[in-house]
Amino acid sequence: MSTPIPARIAALRAAMQQHGVAAAIVPSADPHLSEYLPERWQARAWLSGFTGSAGTLIVSREHAGLWTDSRYFAQAEQQLAGSGIALMKLRVPHTPEHLDWLAAQLHRDEVLAVAGDSVSLAGLRAMEGRLGEHGVRVRSDLDLPGAVWHDRPALPHARIVEHPIAWACTPRADKLARLRHALRKQGATHHLLSSLDDIAWLTNLRGSDVECNPVFLAHLLVAVDGKATLFAERGKFDDALVARLAADGIVIAPYAGVADALAELGKDDALMFEPGRVVCAVSNAIPAGVQRIEAANPSTAFKAVKNPAELDRVREVMRRDGAALAGAFREIEHQLADGKPLTELDVHRLVHAARAAQPEFVGESFATIAGYQANGALPHYRATPESHSTLQAKGLLLIDSGGQYLGGTTDITRVLALGETTAEQRRDATLVLKGMIALSRARFPKGASGPQLDALARAPLWAACCDYGHGTGHGVGYFLNVHEGPQSIRPPVSGGALVALEPGMISSIEPGLYKPGRHGIRHENLAVVVEADRTEFGDFLAFETLTLCPFDRRALEPGLLGPDERAWLDDYHATVRAALSPLLEGADLAWLERHCAPL
Repeated sequence: MSTPIPARIAALRAAMQQHGVAAAIVPSADPHLSEYLPERWQARAWLSGFTGSAGTLIVSREHAGLWTDSRYFAQAEQQLAGSGIALMKLRVPHTPEHLDWLAAQLHRDEVLAVAGDSVSLAGLRAMEGRLGEHGVRVRSDLDLPGAVWHDRPALPHARIVEHPIAWACTPRADKLARLRHALRKQGATHHLLSSLDDIAWLTNLRGSDVECNPVFLAHLLVAVDGKATLFAERGKFDDALVARLAADGIVIAPYAGVADALAELGKDDALMFEPGRVVCAVSNAIPAGVQRIEAANPSTAFKAVKNPAELDRVREVMRRDGAALAGAFREIEHQLADGKPLTELDVHRLVHAARAAQPEFVGESFATIAGYQANGALPHYRATPESHSTLQAKGLLLIDSGGQYLGGTTDITRVLALGETTAEQRRDATLVLKGMIALSRARFPKGASGPQLDALARAPLWAACCDYGHGTGHGVGYFLNVHEGPQSIRPPVSGGALVALEPGMISSIEPGLYKPGRHGIRHENLAVVVEADRTEFGDFLAFETLTLCPFDRRALEPGLLGPDERAWLDDYHATVRAALSPLLEGADLAWLERHCAPL
């Protein structure tokens, strides 16, 4: 029988008392600081019952609080009910950030504990800096959640496979040579990587240790003038793959051996690593005499810019993905028209089955969000067997889904009108589309960043005194994580880095509008940055829309669209029809023709 949440919190407090700890902080993190975590490192979810992907739990002697952002407020309120854990809403008036709250609550000489394998070196420094002002001591050598989580899952054991060169497009030897060139320019003799997508991209390897993300647990230590050591369990590789890796200068060592390897570095070595992407439990193993070069991982910028061969693969994947969704959406409409009972779980099943029938499909890029009516107002809603809605032939259905293919990663959101809609719903859907069109049509100077463009998507909503609480766009990997840096399109953050958008970067464009208890709207396409023009004012860039799937015009109010916006939508639908028609037939083709007709 599962232990109730209050009993888990009580066990954590008992462990805190045993070690003289006044408060414990439990981030959403693993030793690779991943967004989505293997079950073994879902301690925050186990302790709190809150399953959202972003959140920080803090437990003191008298208080327990869960800090999360507006995407998860409704979900957190529901999942924390009766737990004794308070929801602490991030970025709303009168709610302190968690470090500010700790600074106000803890006293001089008291101790805060955080597991060293769940906080980056940069994060630990921030804690120590903020709390040290008040004389609070931070200990990262205690894993208190692990001490009370007695049935904690084991490490994942999924196989590691090669991403075939026909889809990877660039040999790993070439990627490693490019990396070493960048390291020499920095004066480094070695480079430590813990971020799983960087490692998978550099090695042309893929795994399934993390749900929906084709990555595997590993660290990578690259010697500039020697071999690269991949710290991953040997049993995950077949012998032939180990031999091919060795031929490219990559040797396999035990996953837990990274600390010992770092400890062997000497005073003549210079280790480059990114302090925000390496946990302090690993960085603590670096000998004091080793020169540290703290800088961004070069591979993060390399993999963000897709080369022409990769983009050709992505464009073909978008055709296949769009064809799959056309079939799935048509089937949803057909079953509803026939009066068959259909739930949000059935939507997930139909979308998955349609994608699975496509060539080179590997799996979902994230768990499908199928939110009917009020559930669509929850940006990260997920239907479960215990809690889901049945569809009716009226209102709106929001479907946010994506696929992992050997030739790319997809992420798309569409809002379907299942029958009669309200004037408010059509107005809101059109306002959001106006924002998407504004950003999709933008031209901007080379060197511009996502935060500089974010307001373009919000302007039509702001004009109606509306807004949304999430970013407008995130980078997307190439058969890798659906959320990829370093670029993003979101409001400016004080002190945040401005990463220039470069040709070849793929980003989502996904404005939204959410009205709790009523409905939610989000339109999402993926787009790639391309060169647009060169003038006396310099080089200008633009977006090429990659996603190929019609918008449901029945959910729109065409009279709110200007002539240029109507032309954009008609041109987009003409492109979709031309790209997908050869892949469809019968009822699916008829559905496509109907939904791609001009306004």
